[in-house]
Amino acid sequence: MCKDCGCSLTDSAHTHSHDHSHSHDHDHSHEHQKAHEHLHHNPQLNDAKTISVIQKILDKNDHEAEHNRSHFDGKGVLGINLMSSPGSGKTTLLEYLAEVAEFKFGVVEGDLETSKDADRLKAKNIPAVQIQTGSACHLDAFMVHEGLHDMPLDDIDICFVENVGNLVCPASYDVGTHLNIVLVSIPEGEDKIAKYPVMFRQADLVLITKTDLLPYFKYDIEAEKKEARRIKPNVDVLEVNINDIDSVKAVADWIEFKRKMRG
Repeated sequence: MCKDCGCSLTDSAHTHSHDHSHSHDHDHSHEHQKAHEHLHHNPQLNDAKTISVIQKILDKNDHEAEHNRSHFDGKGVLGINLMSSPGSGKTTLLEYLAEVAEFKFGVVEGDLETSKDADRLKAKNIPAVQIQTGSACHLDAFMVHEGLHDMPLDDIDICFVENVGNLVCPASYDVGTHLNIVLVSIPEGEDKIAKYPVMFRQADLVLITKTDLLPYFKYDIEAEKKEARRIKPNVDVLEVNINDIDSVKAVADWIEFKRKMRG
C-alpha cells in the first residue's frame, strides 16, 4: 500500500513528487501519538531507523499543515477534512450539500487514480481540484498545498479536503484543515468505530450515512453512537440519508455553525 506511512517497508521514503491531476478545532497534539501507536502495533516497524524516518516525515508534514492552515486563515476559509472508508458517501454528500448549503465551498479531491469524483463535483458547479496519489493511501499536507494553488479561496467559505477512502492512514496525517468529519455507512457493519478508534478519536463530527438501509442490515445505530462517544466524549454525531434532504441540511447547519464560531 502506502510508501510513506509505514504500510510498506519495501518502498522508498516519501519525496512528495506525486502526479497531480488538476482536471479544527481538533487537537493536533495527537498526531505523533497516533504515529507511535501505529508503529507499536506493527512489529515489523520496530527498528530505530524506521521510526526515525517516519518521525521526520510527520514533522515535515505537520510544518506544511500549519502553512496550509495559514492559507485558509488568511482567506477566512474554514478547512474540513472528510475521511471514511471507500463508498461511504463522501462525494455524494458534497453533491447534495451544494443544493442546501448557504455557504460556498470547493473541494480538494484525493484518489489513487482517475478524476471521476472531481468531475462529478464540477458537474454540480462545485470548484474541485483532483489530486491523484498513485500508491499513497492518504493525502498529506504537501499534496493539499499543491491543490490549494488551484482553489479559488477568495470565492469560497469552506474548503473540503476529500481524503482517500481509508480508515487507517489518513488519521495520522494533518493536512492543514480546522475540522475533521468522519463518515461511516450502515452497510459497513456496526464494528468499524470500535475497530478504527484512532480515526474516530480525531473526529469533530461523525456522520452515520445510508440510514435508509437500516431495515436491511443488523445494525444497532444507538450502540454505534455510544461507541463513538466512548472513544471521543461529546463528539457530535448525525444520521444522514440523502433521500431525506433535511438530514443533509442538518450537516450544512452544523458546518455553518462552526464557520460562524470561527468568525
